[in-house]
Amino acid sequence: MTAIQALTPGIDHTLAELEEEFEVLGDWEERYRYVIDLGRDLAPLTDAERSDANKVRGCASQVWLVTSAGDDGYLKFRGDSDAHIVRGLIAILMRLYSGRARGEILAFDAKAAFGRLGLTEALSQQRSNGLFSMVERIRRDAAAA
Repeated sequence: MTAIQALTPGIDHTLAELEEEFEVLGDWEERYRYVIDLGRDLAPLTDAERSDANKVRGCASQVWLVTSAGDDGYLKFRGDSDAHIVRGLIAILMRLYSGRARGEILAFDAKAAFGRLGLTEALSQQRSNGLFSMVERIRRDAAAA
């Protein structure tokens, strides 16, 4: 573990921060705008990274996820989508999962987390399925790391 990672709040702390951010916002229209804004801050992927190997299956939109493991065993994730709201969902996933140890990723209950954020009820079934496809991809990559 590096000194920076030792100072990085755990995944549950990050979830609590997201929960507070969502609570400050009023209705879901404001929250959707916020999620879209989060997606605007994602670093773009290169054309080479937008490959079939990085494509996430089970998403209605085009979604790519790039996973890299550091020498310290911590995983970094980057992602992109052709849909604004999905880019925002990717940004939330990156905040929760990127820079975490494999065990922390695998132990995290994403379904409960998204319930706490209200995403489970707010997203269409299709978007919800896509979100969980992204989570499953992250978990698979973590298990394989």
